[in-house]
Amino acid sequence: MADLKIAIILGSTRPGRNGKAVADWVLDKAKARSAADYELVDLADYPLPHYDEPVPASFGQYEGEHTKKWAAKIASYDGFLFVTPEYNHSTSGVLKNAIDHIYGEWNNKAAAFVSYGSLGGARAIEHLRAITSELQIAHVRQQLSFSLFTDFENFSTFVPGPQHEDAVVTLFDQLESWTRALKTVRS
Repeated sequence: MADLKIAIILGSTRPGRNGKAVADWVLDKAKARSAADYELVDLADYPLPHYDEPVPASFGQYEGEHTKKWAAKIASYDGFLFVTPEYNHSTSGVLKNAIDHIYGEWNNKAAAFVSYGSLGGARAIEHLRAITSELQIAHVRQQLSFSLFTDFENFSTFVPGPQHEDAVVTLFDQLESWTRALKTVRS
């Protein structure tokens, strides 16, 4: 068992979502790694209402049991790998809502991004970079962007191109390195 725990956060709850296949592919690649333990965190398993806490998340005074459960889950990780669709030039509302529900549990940790969409989801990642920066999450340079046109058959069956094999190794290397460095910052 590695001393680093990294969550692969599946940022879509949409019925028939393509993200599950993408997240499963990332998790399968992560299983070959020994520097960190990776776990899939599916937002479908954490049904959060629209942000409903009376006090800003930065105060850490969560009242809702759903928020406390989510905060405890996220607090248990050292780093994150966000798998996001691109909806209307941004990330999904459900992922943004989950991120906004808590604050301190994200701080001084590392993140990487994997996206999918008609343009590979690049704009979703750009928005997530700005959002996570505000949460004091250090994000790595390497990202993966899967095109609905070239990495999916009939826009629904995930068949990633071979060019992603080297890119995912670089992504894991960077994420694990930064996650380890930030663990020392938190201690």
